[in-house]
Amino acid sequence: MIKIVNVSKQYGSFEVLRKCSTTVDKGEVVVVCGPSGSGKSTLIKCVNGLEPFQSGEIIVDGISVGDPRTNLPALRARVGMVFQHFELFPHMSITENLSVAQIKVLRRSREEAMERGLRLLDRVGLRAHADKFPGQLSGGQQQRVAIARALAMDPICMLFDEPTSALDPEMINEVLDVMTELAQEGMTMMCVTHEMGFAKRVAHRVVFMDQGAVVEDEATEAFFANPRSERAKQFLAKILQH
Repeated sequence: MIKIVNVSKQYGSFEVLRKCSTTVDKGEVVVVCGPSGSGKSTLIKCVNGLEPFQSGEIIVDGISVGDPRTNLPALRARVGMVFQHFELFPHMSITENLSVAQIKVLRRSREEAMERGLRLLDRVGLRAHADKFPGQLSGGQQQRVAIARALAMDPICMLFDEPTSALDPEMINEVLDVMTELAQEGMTMMCVTHEMGFAKRVAHRVVFMDQGAVVEDEATEAFFANPRSERAKQFLAKILQH
């Protein structure tokens, strides 16, 4: 579903990504982890063209992201993206947030878009909040709305960019529970996260990055039981203590 081959990206002379390669098969959950500043978020934003890259290739469902002829808005409509800070429209109600892209991009009728939005709010446990505005919800609730909004577009895969890092500890699990359900239903997912419990429980593979490079790309069990690189061992020793 997602194929990343030797992707490099620079900001001026600074190399943010260095020849990164990995794949995500249909129905697979891949967690991308590593220290802050290692290039994880940049890599995931390259997958749907939110960040341009200078060399290498990214193919999503047979479509080349870096090809100038590719219709990126059309591709992004099929690739769900959940950001760290929710990115909901504050002036729109929750149902409007869920239906606006369905109407404008997928050309659904207002009734159909609303109905799909309400079904998805049910699914993430927020039907009772349909008429509220984002500012009236907790961070965890807003992030669940953001996931429902991405699902409303019937995505072929989902990208998560540190979806719990802006949340209070009490709210993290309500978002991870929704993500776990999605994974169990067979959604193709690429997740940048520090939630190692979630990675152990849900991910098929773990990609560990450091200084813009993919250092390890291993089956989850093997990565946690016996990381090959010294850098991954240090990272896990620190993060698993907490």
